[in-house]
Amino acid sequence: MNAACGRCVVARAVTGGVESPGSSEPPGSAESVGRSTSGESPKSDLTSASGHTAIPGLARRELERVLAPVRPSGDGLVDGLAILEERFARVALSTAIEPGDLDAGRLVEALGPVGLLRAIVNAPNGAAAPIAAVEDRGGTSVHAMTHDRGSTAEPEETGDRRMSDALARWRPRLSLAESVRALERAARIGARLLTPDSPWWPEGFASLDDGPPLSLWVRGDGARLQHLGRSVALVGARACTEYGEHVAMEGSAGLTDRGFAIISGGAYGIDAAAHRAALASRGVTVAFLAGGADRLYPAGNSDLLKRVAADGVVAAELPPGSAPTRWRFLMRNRLIAATATATVVVEAGHRSGSLNTAGHAAQMGRPLGAVPGSVLSPASAGCHRLIREYAATCVTTPDEMAELAEPFAAAPPPDPTPPAATSEDAAETGDERAVLTALGTRRSSSADEIAARSALPFTTVAAVLGRLDLAGRARESAGGWTLIAGSRG
Repeated sequence: MNAACGRCVVARAVTGGVESPGSSEPPGSAESVGRSTSGESPKSDLTSASGHTAIPGLARRELERVLAPVRPSGDGLVDGLAILEERFARVALSTAIEPGDLDAGRLVEALGPVGLLRAIVNAPNGAAAPIAAVEDRGGTSVHAMTHDRGSTAEPEETGDRRMSDALARWRPRLSLAESVRALERAARIGARLLTPDSPWWPEGFASLDDGPPLSLWVRGDGARLQHLGRSVALVGARACTEYGEHVAMEGSAGLTDRGFAIISGGAYGIDAAAHRAALASRGVTVAFLAGGADRLYPAGNSDLLKRVAADGVVAAELPPGSAPTRWRFLMRNRLIAATATATVVVEAGHRSGSLNTAGHAAQMGRPLGAVPGSVLSPASAGCHRLIREYAATCVTTPDEMAELAEPFAAAPPPDPTPPAATSEDAAETGDERAVLTALGTRRSSSADEIAARSALPFTTVAAVLGRLDLAGRARESAGGWTLIAGSRG
């Protein structure tokens, strides 16, 4: 289902789950979530009257108690009952649903977080029957939304099967007690809960279509996420070379000086170098973690990540207490690519995980850059592959990285001072003198070599060489540039 479909209207009420006599499910299990605190089964018309909420088993006072410590200060939101219910529902769903689950994204869009939570709770043995025939404003049913496009079966048949499989997958993992524990863990470490209604929710998440995060847990000032509208993701290999680390630090510092926020994943190698340089330059840096915000992983970077949390933002899609896994690392990469204006792979081997981040960026149509390295270095094979096979832009300096993120940024205004009138025979400029000194009459030199000898930028050297060529004072051949005899002046 397209994200543009909007909130769908439930045509038939979600039925209440009725427990069989003698049920002995443990407190906090999915079954106990479906019962009220008094032990009675919830009614099909869950009310929001005084003391009652649409979250089975939780009164409004309890919702306020567990959510108040993780509310971002200064977000300007009014904690009405609907806001409280949706926030808690997103927390509960995130304890049961793995990141990037497209079925969950479609059903959250169709039913809302609270509606999906109730459907999971009330579904008997994971059946899809409690999810009513749902239609959006365009008349698309949930069956059509969850239909396998490659299947020849009827949409209703495949939709029912997918919903049944999804509910069966999520229901055993759903726990009211675990949801409350996640909120308590977050409060202990000072983490805050962001949901799509927050003004600090990253706008880039809209590019994830059916797979945006249910919520975002942040350590640090969430208001800093507003800087992500002008940001660059610097990613690369954990086992980087000194060259890769140098380029990452130089790029991060240069971009920070130009007003860009730096996004990365907090890992060893390129990620750590990018974060350190941004912090040293007093810029904004954001580290997305693959586990909970309380799991500062890798442990060897815990001090660095604490500094990021203090002066930047540490963010996690999964609730506190969640351990990082290989799948979660891959899904974390989509958040890095989605929130950054552009992604630059600084150094990566042929099978580096940072290529996954590059793939997400390319899929979303975001600018993608790669830093070249030695053709003999396996550590740069992935970057060369991106340039050769995936049309990544070759970038080598902070200026080029900034241009990748803002290709239409205004150029510096021209110098209003008109040049002094000179005749053709006037003395050459300082740049010309430096280039003439670096040129030889017998040995050819490339423009790069001349730039190194003259200590001038390559673009300046190229411009001077062009003028000297037009004036007949220098000549370019297959071997490079030479000075014409008698032209040194």
